[in-house]
Amino acid sequence: MDHQDHQHHEDREDHEGHQAREDRVGHEDHRHHEDARNGRNVRDVRDERDDRSGARTMDHRIVTALRACGGDPRVAGAARALSWAGEHGALWVAAGLAGAATDGARRGAWLRGTALVAGAHLVSMGVKRVVRRPRPAHVEPLVSTVGRHSFPSSHATSAAAAAVAFGALGAHAVPPLAAAVCVSRLVAGVHYPSDVAAGAALGALTARLGVRWMRGGGRD
Repeated sequence: MDHQDHQHHEDREDHEGHQAREDRVGHEDHRHHEDARNGRNVRDVRDERDDRSGARTMDHRIVTALRACGGDPRVAGAARALSWAGEHGALWVAAGLAGAATDGARRGAWLRGTALVAGAHLVSMGVKRVVRRPRPAHVEPLVSTVGRHSFPSSHATSAAAAAVAFGALGAHAVPPLAAAVCVSRLVAGVHYPSDVAAGAALGALTARLGVRWMRGGGRD
């Protein structure tokens, strides 16, 4: 009887030892799996940070290079003039009103196009207040700015909106002038390229969505 009890006790110990080893192996496998997954997560986060850092570095380099072009007095003068003209979309509002005054048959379309440009500009100002990205601080700006925030460029927004809206009305000189205004903000050192690209996309999209209304809403 004692021999049977002893054998039973040994068998139970062997079973418990085997179970404990299996539990340790399972725990280690789970831990290795978690470590591998966490390692991938860390690498993914690091890669995302590197991508953002690379984009910021490229933004800085392009601004630095274009701002250096402003060392030429003629380039600096042109950049200042275009920046001042595009302030608050004034150049494009004036162009729209001029179109309405001289093109009586499409007066309503010109006025609605001007409203699209002004609306796009206001939207960009709202986005700026949400994003609150600081302007470039590593270069000396050629012009003063109304606000501290950089993203998106409201100059680029109103310029692109005017290029789409007024271009649809046959004002073929507007798109190249709009492009020059966008570049002037980089030469002036007050925006990053990503600010200008985002602003131009916002303006073009806003105007594109409103082109049908501009052309035919409330027939002229």
